[in-house]
Amino acid sequence: MSFLPTTRKEMERLGWDQADIIIFSGDAYVDHPSFATAVIGRTLEAEGYRVAVVPQPDWHGDFRDFRKLGKPRLFFAVSPGCMDSMVNKYTANRRLRSEDAYTPDGRFDKRPEYPTIVYTHILKELYPGIPVIIGGIEASMRRLTHYDYWQDRLRPSILVDSHADILIYGMGEQPITEIARLYHESPSDLTARLRSVPQTAHLAPAGLTLSHEAVMLHSHEECVASKRSQAENFRLIEEQSNRLDAKTLIQQVGSHLVVVNPPFPPMSQGELDRSFDLPYTRLPHPRYKGKTIPAYEMIKFSVNLHRGCFGGCSFCTISAHQGKFVCSRSKDSIMREVRKVIAMPDFKGYISDLGGPSANMYSMCGKDRGLCAICRRPSCIFPNVCKNLNNDHAPLLDIYRSVDSLPGIKKSFIGSGVRYDLLMSDRESGMRYARELIVNHVSGRLKVAPEHTEDNVVRMMRKPPFRLFYDFKRIFDDICRQNRLRQQIIPYFISAHPGCKEEDMSRLAEKTRKLGFRLEQVQEFTPTPMTLSTEMYYTGLDPYTLEPVFSAHSDKEKQAQHKHFFWYKQNDSGRH
Repeated sequence: MSFLPTTRKEMERLGWDQADIIIFSGDAYVDHPSFATAVIGRTLEAEGYRVAVVPQPDWHGDFRDFRKLGKPRLFFAVSPGCMDSMVNKYTANRRLRSEDAYTPDGRFDKRPEYPTIVYTHILKELYPGIPVIIGGIEASMRRLTHYDYWQDRLRPSILVDSHADILIYGMGEQPITEIARLYHESPSDLTARLRSVPQTAHLAPAGLTLSHEAVMLHSHEECVASKRSQAENFRLIEEQSNRLDAKTLIQQVGSHLVVVNPPFPPMSQGELDRSFDLPYTRLPHPRYKGKTIPAYEMIKFSVNLHRGCFGGCSFCTISAHQGKFVCSRSKDSIMREVRKVIAMPDFKGYISDLGGPSANMYSMCGKDRGLCAICRRPSCIFPNVCKNLNNDHAPLLDIYRSVDSLPGIKKSFIGSGVRYDLLMSDRESGMRYARELIVNHVSGRLKVAPEHTEDNVVRMMRKPPFRLFYDFKRIFDDICRQNRLRQQIIPYFISAHPGCKEEDMSRLAEKTRKLGFRLEQVQEFTPTPMTLSTEMYYTGLDPYTLEPVFSAHSDKEKQAQHKHFFWYKQNDSGRH
C-alpha cells in the first residue's frame, strides 16, 4: 500500500523531481476518508497530479519543513486541520487543552494558533511567486467578517489576514479539482477564470464592476462599528448558504472586496462514491510507527454513510460547511468500505459507527426538488419537520442489516448522534428504526442531544421541545424492557447558550434529576465562527428578528450556570 509522499526521499522513490501540488496540513497525515488532507490529496492524485503532504510543519526557526520539498509545479494547498485550530487548542474558558487528538500521542504543541494564516505567511515569504490555496473548516468558517471568541473581536475574512490567493469553502473536492485543472492548462485569462470557480472566495479591487445579482453585505468596517450590521449580514449569509440557487456574496474590507462565489451543486451519489472509493490505506503514515493518534483510534473501524445535515442547529457548523442538502453514498460503496474494514489485520468484528453528521439522515431529501430550490429555511426539521421531506428510515435499516449479514461482522454500532425528533416524525419506519437501533446497535449507552429542557432556550438552539425527549425515553425504556436489555440513554446538554439564564439551568437540573440522570455529557457553550449562536452571543441580537437576546459573558455568570449540571455532587458532598 502506498501513501502520498511526505519527504524528499519518498518523492525520489516514486521517480519525482517535483510535486505538482504540496499540501501543508495542521493534522497528522492519516490516509483515511475521514481526514481532509487524505481526501483532497487522493482526489487530486486520481486526476493525475503528483501530490505531496507536509504534515504539522515546524513553524519556528529556519522553516526547514517548508523548504524540504521545494516548489510545487502548480500551487501550495493549506489544510489547517479537521477542527478549527482555536477550538482544538482551547477550552470554552480559553484554557489550553492538554491533548490534540489529531497529533501523534496527543501532543498539544504541534500546531500554531490559526495555522492557515501562519503557514500561508511562511509560504508567501519563501516562495513569493507560487499561489497558495486555503481551505478546510478554519478557512470555510472565516471566509467573511466573523467574531473571534479567543480575541473577543470581529476579524475580517481570513483571506485578508492570510494573503492567500484563493479560499475554498465547504467540502473541497470539486473546487480544488477545477482550480488544479485551470493552473495546469495555464490559459491566458487564468486570473478571471480562477475567480469564477464556484465555492471559492477571493479578494478584488473595491472599484470592480460586479454582477447586479450579487448580494452586497455591510462592509467589515460597518460591522465593527455596528453589531446590528453584523447580525443583518449573518442572516443573508446563512440564507444564501442554504439555497440551491445561491447568489454571490460581496463584502468590502478596506480597499478590497471579498467575493464569495456560490457553491457547486450538491455532489451526486456517484461523485460521493468516487471520493470514498479512492485508494486510501485507512492507516496513519508509517512515520508515526509506535505512536497513537487519538482521533484515528476513534474512527478506524467506522464508516461514514452520508454528508450534509438539514438539522440547522444554531451552534453547529456542519450545515455551513458540508451543506444542508444530504448526499448519501450508494449501498455498494458502503459495503465495499465495510469489507475493507473487515480485512484490516486488527479488526475484531465490531464496526464502531455506521453514521454521519446525524446518524439517521441517510438517503433523506426533498420529495419535490423544485420546492427545495426556492426554500430559504436553514433547517428542514425546525420548528417542525418539513412536509416535503422524505424521512423514510427504510434505506438506512437496509444498510444496517446488510452490513450485519457480512461474514466477519459480529456487531455494528451507531456512534453518531441520532435525531430522535426525526425518527418520531415518521411513526411507521421511524419506530422500526428505533427498535432496530436500540436492540441491535447500541453498546450499552445511547447518546442523544436534547441540549436543554426549557422551550425558550431550545428555540434559540433550533432544537425540538424537551417533551419529545420524554416521549423518546418512554419508547427507549419500553423497548429495553421488552427485550430484557440493561441499556442507558445518555443525554447531551449545553449551558450558557444565548437565551439561557441561570433560572433556566435550575429548571434543567430539577427536570433531569426527576428523570434519574446524573449528567456526564455536558459542555459550556463555545462561540465558534459563522454560527447563529455565535452571532447572538456577540451582537446580543437574534439576526432573524433583531430582537435582544441575553447571553452569559462573564466567567462568573457561566460558572453559575454550569454548576447546575452537577447538583448531585453538591448534594453528595453535603452528606459527608
